[in-house]
Amino acid sequence: MASNKELQQAAFHDPKAVAQYADSPRRAVPGFEEMQRMATLLLIERVGSDGRILVVGAGGGLELKVFAEAQPGWTFDGVDPSPAMLDLARQTLGPHVSRVALHEGKIDVAPEGPFDAATCLLTLHFAELEERHHMLTAIRGRLKPNAPLITLQLSFPQTEGGRKLWLSRYTAYVVSSGVDPQKASRASEAIDSNLTILDPQQDESLLHEAGFTDVSLFYAGLAFRGWVSYAR
Repeated sequence: MASNKELQQAAFHDPKAVAQYADSPRRAVPGFEEMQRMATLLLIERVGSDGRILVVGAGGGLELKVFAEAQPGWTFDGVDPSPAMLDLARQTLGPHVSRVALHEGKIDVAPEGPFDAATCLLTLHFAELEERHHMLTAIRGRLKPNAPLITLQLSFPQTEGGRKLWLSRYTAYVVSSGVDPQKASRASEAIDSNLTILDPQQDESLLHEAGFTDVSLFYAGLAFRGWVSYAR
């Protein structure tokens, strides 16, 4: 029998779910477009005009398009386990697709690099603890020294009361974005059951353990947090 996490991840292979994906982050993640703009600026801060960027969890192509539009000299390698989501990324990228190599699979299918930077947005919470450590370590091994990594995922206190409170806040935000309350409640229940959500301090510790330094919070939007860190 498939695990809860396998069932959750299988949704990204469902054509209907994939077709609706482009609008989902905007409804669920506060300030989604502004977060992407901030991530772009943090990349530009360290990456030259001809940089090579690794994007882990590239399916859908939303951040790839933003980065490609901002820097016409950058090239990208995008990794995602869902072929349907990679097809969506190709559609989303439009004329920018010629600068992007898309790879079906998880982090181990990514080229060795070395890359000038990497991002992993709205992806790590799908990985259990051991896999998450492997992902971060594998990303670190593909980066040049001092290259930035930008991560963003669900991250909030994991005390019994704290977890319940933050999930209720997530649900309230999604409803305020126009999602049917029953659908929002079911989504929150699925998140609670299927995703690996860590305390923010634990998320920061994993980055340090994987070989990153100068870990800094650059984004916080209700239940989501984002960090920029740099390869040692």
